[in-house]
Amino acid sequence: MDLVEYTLPPPPDQRVPDPAAFAGIAIEGVSKAFGPKQVLDGTDLLIHKGETLVVIGRSGEGKSVLLKHIVRLLELDEGRIWIEGEEITGLRTRRLMELRKKFGFLFQGAALFDSMTICQNVGLMLSEHSGLSEDQVRARACECLAMVGLENVEDKLPSALSGGMKKRAGLARAIVMEPEYILYDEPTTGLDPITSDAINDLIIKLQKELGVTSIVVTHDMPSAFKIADRMAMLSRGKIQFTGTVEEVRTTDHAMVRQFIEGNARGPLGAF
Repeated sequence: MDLVEYTLPPPPDQRVPDPAAFAGIAIEGVSKAFGPKQVLDGTDLLIHKGETLVVIGRSGEGKSVLLKHIVRLLELDEGRIWIEGEEITGLRTRRLMELRKKFGFLFQGAALFDSMTICQNVGLMLSEHSGLSEDQVRARACECLAMVGLENVEDKLPSALSGGMKKRAGLARAIVMEPEYILYDEPTTGLDPITSDAINDLIIKLQKELGVTSIVVTHDMPSAFKIADRMAMLSRGKIQFTGTVEEVRTTDHAMVRQFIEGNARGPLGAF
């Protein structure tokens, strides 16, 4: 389909006059290329404190790359990122490690260490950074496992858990340090609809009970509609649209409509 057939609005203005005074995360002009492939191309995005922001878009558009830039697991090529008014792009290692303690990260495949028990996986950050005793770490790990509906699995290995249970164990690890922000990278990928909905309920529960700010990357639209306060669509290296759930449902933006309706024909293309 010839892309020029579609008239698309310009990307929304996501910049604030003074990002150093913004209570949340301000991403400004972030670009990242891997070899000849430009993944992010001047991406701007604001994430407000306490909200659940869902980033949608096709596979390969850079959603996970954007998440990793927020905690500098990847180094950007251009642009700047502020977290609660502090620019992180030039931080030294010690300060960066302190800032990362504000974040929990649920990776796509849960990223559990196969040779460690579930309790050891969940308590790993506490063991390395908290100074707590072994018994205290275990108690906190079990508390977090109970919060995500996993009890009596602490001494099992990851291989003994189902896919959904591994996701929940990964989520327990993400909250063990009592983060202010949780980053979710495709939290429902590979799960059946019932298990996916249980994960969605956990995301909502944690936001309400812990008051965290959640940034969720997904292309699972039923999940997105259920958990989001706002959505942002990433395509062609930029945020093309932001809006509430209702605004996403009712927009006539061609990219968003094609994506949420699952049409092969449209400005996003089929391949």
